[in-house]
Amino acid sequence: MTETARPVGEWRLVDIVTAAVIAVVFGAVFQGWNLLWEGMKPVFGAFPPLEGLVYGVWLAAGVLGALIVRRPGAALFTETVAAVVSVLFGAQWGLLTIVYGLMQGGAAELVLAFGLYRAWGPVPAVLAGAAAGMAATLLDLANYYPDWAASWQIVYGVTVVISSAVVAGLGSWLVVRALAQTGVLAPFASGRSQRLV
Repeated sequence: MTETARPVGEWRLVDIVTAAVIAVVFGAVFQGWNLLWEGMKPVFGAFPPLEGLVYGVWLAAGVLGALIVRRPGAALFTETVAAVVSVLFGAQWGLLTIVYGLMQGGAAELVLAFGLYRAWGPVPAVLAGAAAGMAATLLDLANYYPDWAASWQIVYGVTVVISSAVVAGLGSWLVVRALAQTGVLAPFASGRSQRLV
């Protein structure tokens, strides 16, 4: 069955393997970012809500996986598996990291589902990144920063969402465009459609 004739929700072996590889690579990236995050805390010491400016990297797996594979569940799968891999590498937040992966991937997934898994341009990518950032913000404010002043919580939320929209959303879309130009995404609709642009 060709890619165009295949039902939107049906995953191929290449989809599963690619999503898994993206997730594992990002799981390692996440762990590196976890360590960098701890090292950057003194930089934001005077105004901790600005930590949100560097948040977007943690949300890129879900958006990138979805933009490449273009299957329902891809954002949820890649973000969650990346979180699991991060935990296996020793993420300092333990199993709560997996809850974050589920919520962030699920938020991105909802945006893509709203477009019936047919809209894959920069706007859906940015919105998916922003939605993942909103999910992360809500979890962080509940788990780590409930005592912050409302103004700090708002600044933190805005910076996380902006970082997520730019890095995870627009950044992932730009990565897919660049990869498509090389031909490595030829087995995917994402590779063929981007090469026509």
